[in-house]
Amino acid sequence: MIPAEYDEIRPYLPEELPQVFEELIADPEFQAAMGYAFQGMPFEQIAAAMRASKTNLEFQKALVYPFIKGVIQKLSSGITMSYDNKEHMAKSLCISNHRDIIMDSAFLCIVFVETVGNTVEIAIGDNLLIRPWIKKLVRVNRSFIVQRSASIREMLASSKRLSSYIHYTITERNQPIWIAQREGRAKDSNDRTQEGLIKMFSMYSSGDIIDALKVLNIAPTTISYEYDPCDYLKAKEFQQKRDNPEWKKSPMDDLINMKAGMFGYKGGIHYHIADCINEEIDAIDRSLGKNEKTAAVARIIDKHIHSNYKFWAINYYFYELLTGDTRFADKYTADEKAKLDAYLQGQIAKVDLPDRDDEFCRTKILEMYANPVINYLKATEE
Repeated sequence: MIPAEYDEIRPYLPEELPQVFEELIADPEFQAAMGYAFQGMPFEQIAAAMRASKTNLEFQKALVYPFIKGVIQKLSSGITMSYDNKEHMAKSLCISNHRDIIMDSAFLCIVFVETVGNTVEIAIGDNLLIRPWIKKLVRVNRSFIVQRSASIREMLASSKRLSSYIHYTITERNQPIWIAQREGRAKDSNDRTQEGLIKMFSMYSSGDIIDALKVLNIAPTTISYEYDPCDYLKAKEFQQKRDNPEWKKSPMDDLINMKAGMFGYKGGIHYHIADCINEEIDAIDRSLGKNEKTAAVARIIDKHIHSNYKFWAINYYFYELLTGDTRFADKYTADEKAKLDAYLQGQIAKVDLPDRDDEFCRTKILEMYANPVINYLKATEE
């Protein structure tokens, strides 16, 4: 039995599902969302599949899995994956770069189901749970809630509880977890692990941070998309923040990004799950202070993430356009260059601002595809 202290944040338990299913089935907003996601399928059929699901995994296999497989079939050229240690995957804390609000973890669950027969528990910020039905659905879908809207005093307590929950889930339930390496997406694709996240992981323990982190079996995970359907939305956000430093994204902006990410074309998709980094963490000098140890762990995670990207023509060509470095000129053809030039112009044109700065937006979109190449070169040349 999962301790009651986690009741507010954990996924729903199987015995809680029937009531939650009925609440969702009766919710008009949920009905509309399912009608959009499962076009052509009567809602009664969706409701029947929910009621027949006795566990969270059964629900995922009955509805989430076929939906995501349909997205992969219609909106990508396929998904591939690689891993360093299949045995460790099944009980690891997967920390990945963050590109897409919804699909990063959704695709990872597909990878896990097809590789180890299980899905990961997903960390999701409460800032994204903007409707009651969304909060219920994500908890059915094996998500646990990261509180980001609490006061500073409440944040300390919630971080300790979150740390304890992650430790409990990995060590007592042998359940793999996914969490992004930072709060929010790296909109410029310059992927860096937040050191505060590493400290949070260790808060369950009063001992040495190295020992606390080793228990969690951290597995750096690299997500690579050929195309980011939200690239123009991210460029727009960069300009809005540049022009007005006080500008803040609204819940509607998050919804627009979620929809674009779910229903936009991604091209190739690749996931790489590295082996757990316990040996590397153990090699850190224990005489260092906590901040130095934390920074060292973040660097280890980043190096693994950066060195395991998969690249396509768009990454190599946009790297050349951004930097002038022609070392990858053999990685794309003249025909691909022409198509990518047209793609770049088309994405800039989608930025719906009255005072759109085309050159600024162009640079930002180039950075999104070139920064992984830049980080890969640094990680592999060290």
